[in-house]
Amino acid sequence: MTLEELEQLLVRLRLIEHEQIEDFRSRLPSGDDCTGDLLRALESRHLLTPYQVSKLQKGEADALVLGDFKLLYRNASGSFARVFRGASLTDGRMLGLKVLRQRWAVNPRIVRLFHREADLGKKLLHDKIVPIYDVASQGDYHYFTMEFVEGGNLRDFLNIRKKLSAIEATRCLIDMADGLDYAARMGVTHRDLKLTNVLMSTRGVCKLVDFGLAGDEVMNSEAGGDSLQRALEYATLERGTSAPPNDPRSDLYFLGGVYYELLTGAPPYPRTHSREERKQFSRYSSIRPIRNVDPNVPKGVVEMVERLMKIHPDQRYQSAAAVHADATALLADLEGNGRSAQAAPDESRNGRQSLPTVLCIEHRLKQQDIIRDYLSKRGFRVLLFNDVRRALSRLQTDPPDCVVLIGDSIGEEIVDVYDQIRELNAERFVNIAVLAERQAGLRSQLEQSSTSRVLVQPITLRELRREIHVLFQWQLKAHKEEGVKAEGPGRGSAPKE
Repeated sequence: MTLEELEQLLVRLRLIEHEQIEDFRSRLPSGDDCTGDLLRALESRHLLTPYQVSKLQKGEADALVLGDFKLLYRNASGSFARVFRGASLTDGRMLGLKVLRQRWAVNPRIVRLFHREADLGKKLLHDKIVPIYDVASQGDYHYFTMEFVEGGNLRDFLNIRKKLSAIEATRCLIDMADGLDYAARMGVTHRDLKLTNVLMSTRGVCKLVDFGLAGDEVMNSEAGGDSLQRALEYATLERGTSAPPNDPRSDLYFLGGVYYELLTGAPPYPRTHSREERKQFSRYSSIRPIRNVDPNVPKGVVEMVERLMKIHPDQRYQSAAAVHADATALLADLEGNGRSAQAAPDESRNGRQSLPTVLCIEHRLKQQDIIRDYLSKRGFRVLLFNDVRRALSRLQTDPPDCVVLIGDSIGEEIVDVYDQIRELNAERFVNIAVLAERQAGLRSQLEQSSTSRVLVQPITLRELRREIHVLFQWQLKAHKEEGVKAEGPGRGSAPKE
């Protein structure tokens, strides 16, 4: 397309304001590839994401905006649907969009099931279940919006952590059982419980997602007699044990499988994409005992796993409510006796917030991923905010242990933001401003203290982490000098350097 056509498209889609286009157009170099120059310039200033630029270059812009929501990047992809991180064009809030793949849009039965999933999810209002807001269609595109959980699914989490302590895994079990219990009381079973269908928020809360539909593999092949509403693993387990179809106790077996993998880092049965292998009952009836995988798993935890994964449903837990009650008692025992063999660094006594939390204001997606990955692997919980106002609001209602301001992302208003954060602080958390090289002259305007630091690029993430540790130590020392009984910054202690 021509440069003028591209500009009109961007404005029509509400991806870019007309005034922003005019500003960039005046600075474009002369040449034949003006459209490419404009897209690269907009991406470099983070006004367009790489996903959006790629779609525009391919001439696939029709699905970049659905209703009043723009798609920023793809989060997950299956053969049935794709999940995107999106933003509202009216108020800027982040949310998730699940979009039915185009090849299913011509199948009325699949479209009905997709809308059924959304309508079902809208009725499930519980803090351990990802809420669904609206379902709609635009041309051939069918989609629904839901909460965007900043964090990732449990498989992503395990890829970083490898395995969890017994305490952490049991907290996850309690959250999942809580969500399943509520859904069962609403007359709903999950039917596809697995690591990727449980999201872990940055606050350490597990939330169930994708209720009401079978797995993608069943969608791919309607042959073989398996109902579309029954995930293949569930159908195999129930057929092999003569359990009634849609048995709520089937969810508990696969809940046990998730718990098993969180504890050991290994699945209870081999992963496979083969439908034939997944239809073999022996795959589920002959799992490797958890103590053979990790002999250090506490006895009470072993008993919980074994009862959840009893092959005969009558020997299994009979309800998610019973699982929740026993898991809660088990957690109290684990925390009281310190029996976790793989406990996270400096486990807190104050509930799930056992890791120190770092809140970072950085809107560039690539840098977000780098910061999240680096700090998460080193024992921190990481909260990432694109918007300064949302971050300041969070600081007032639920302050973290450390705030990091990235000057390259915030721009010239970093001085005002830094001052506002210092006023909010009142020694509740430590904060660090990382100025870009071009902002070095602003350093003299930023007041430093025992809980506030100003760094100037270039610095490494290791140097940033070391500075966080130094500030934590200063804060801890100040608390002790004041006679305050402190076990570390905020709700958790810093990981050891």
